[in-house]
Amino acid sequence: MISVKNLEKRYGDVRAVTGVSFDVQPGQIVGLLGQNGAGKTTVMKVMTGFLEPTEGTVTIGGIDVVNDRIGVQRQIGYLPEHAPLYPEMLVQEYLLMMAELRGLPKQQRVKRVAVAVKAVGLEQRLTQPISQLSKGYRQRVGLAQAILHEPKLLVLDEPTNGLDPVQILEIRHLIKELAKTTTVILSTHILSEIEAVCDRVVILIDGRLAADDTLEAMLSSDVVKVALAEAPDAAAEMARVAGVRAVKRVDEKDGFVRYRLTLEPGARPEPALVDLAVSKGWRVGEVARFTPSLENVFRDLMEAHVKALKEAA
Repeated sequence: MISVKNLEKRYGDVRAVTGVSFDVQPGQIVGLLGQNGAGKTTVMKVMTGFLEPTEGTVTIGGIDVVNDRIGVQRQIGYLPEHAPLYPEMLVQEYLLMMAELRGLPKQQRVKRVAVAVKAVGLEQRLTQPISQLSKGYRQRVGLAQAILHEPKLLVLDEPTNGLDPVQILEIRHLIKELAKTTTVILSTHILSEIEAVCDRVVILIDGRLAADDTLEAMLSSDVVKVALAEAPDAAAEMARVAGVRAVKRVDEKDGFVRYRLTLEPGARPEPALVDLAVSKGWRVGEVARFTPSLENVFRDLMEAHVKALKEAA
């Protein structure tokens, strides 16, 4: 659906994006994650044809965004961070205007507006001026205009920015519903947003690709925590278990010695560790897979990035 290859965007001597490559398959909900200024919006603006890349290519549905910008934009529903709304217009007037601008045949406009309005829950707001809507409902109007033409790809830039907690939950639900029929890519600097909505994460740091994987894989771990008592030779014994790469004693608390076991990729030695403890007569306080949060992952990537910059200086 989306193919980004070696994307670079420069503004004079400033490189906003450097060497970014990733692919998005149909049906995925992909989160573009990074701190403010990481290059997320720049990538989206290139992807949607609002900016031209300095180097590299972006194709949507097999169409190059530079060679056929209009062809790409026909496939995309785009909600920028600040939705392009006209506050003096009624909701229905605005959506009918957008349907016309999208090139929908006159006989289909009312039907497509009705479908979009129902999808985002705007039925009771059609005759209200946009200026009288809350920010959450304005976001709904922005989403409605983005899906009028039944796009194959929905691009959302910071879709919950500035919303209150209830509005955020509502917009997240809408995004999940829309994703049942449309590929979605959204940008955010809010970690919980990614965990709540996305099934894949692309992380940018200072305009460079830092990570690209499914959320499940990114939050998986090859570390097991073990707490044992009355186990003097535990470290050496556990190191012999298949799949265990290294054993490190961490600390001792409440009579239990805690260990951190680093595993071979894909190894599942937990049952064997429990069997070993039973056979040795050790008291077991814990045998649990360490599950990192997205915050842990992002912090580790940032620390590695900063360290690399210092080493290069």
